[in-house]
Amino acid sequence: MNLLLLEEADFIGPDRVILSDRRLTHMQEVHRSAVGDSLRVGRIGGLMGTAQVLRLEAREAELQVTLDQPPPAKLSLTLVLALPRPKMLRRVFQTVATMGVPRVILVNSYRVEKSFWQTPFLEPEAIREQLILGLEQARDSVLPEIIIEKRFKPFVEDRLPAIVEGTLGLVGHPGDHPPCPRALTEPVTLAIGPEGGWIPYEVDLLGKAGLQPVQLGERILRVETAVTALLSRLF
Repeated sequence: MNLLLLEEADFIGPDRVILSDRRLTHMQEVHRSAVGDSLRVGRIGGLMGTAQVLRLEAREAELQVTLDQPPPAKLSLTLVLALPRPKMLRRVFQTVATMGVPRVILVNSYRVEKSFWQTPFLEPEAIREQLILGLEQARDSVLPEIIIEKRFKPFVEDRLPAIVEGTLGLVGHPGDHPPCPRALTEPVTLAIGPEGGWIPYEVDLLGKAGLQPVQLGERILRVETAVTALLSRLF
């Protein structure tokens, strides 16, 4: 945990917070904090800064916070992601939050198993938990927006073109395609398929919406690896 993220409910005054959950445990067992110590903090959805430990007891800590720093800039990216398998989904949420993705749209695909949509990891609180872990790692305070679109064709035909407009639309897809571009400065809409890849029909439909296939080489990557590799290359 490189940043203590503060919830609205933590505040007992304009610059005072009380912590009594896993963040307190982290302070005690990892930071080995003591009264008077300074910690990096951020208000979820707001500014970042520092906090001084005013009181530290077994079951709670009181901190005085100074929030005067903006969070780091997000990537100029909308990530369209075929729903990964549940265990991988948690890691992907952490990854996108850590890397600064501002918006993720989870979509269906022919190779996405129907059972994946029943996972409890898609519950709002479960999603938020993993995003928080990613933000703590990266020292960021702004949660990515997560949108769920269970119907691939209506989304791609009816809503995706407006999302792609004004951006560079790309589809990560193995095959005889141009290599993924590097170090872009323009906004990007990027689609990444399931582990088995998009089927040709889906690639064609994404192309009609304005997304062109690009590849990272011959190797077939896991979804979480593809996300990291493509984002690192694009930005």
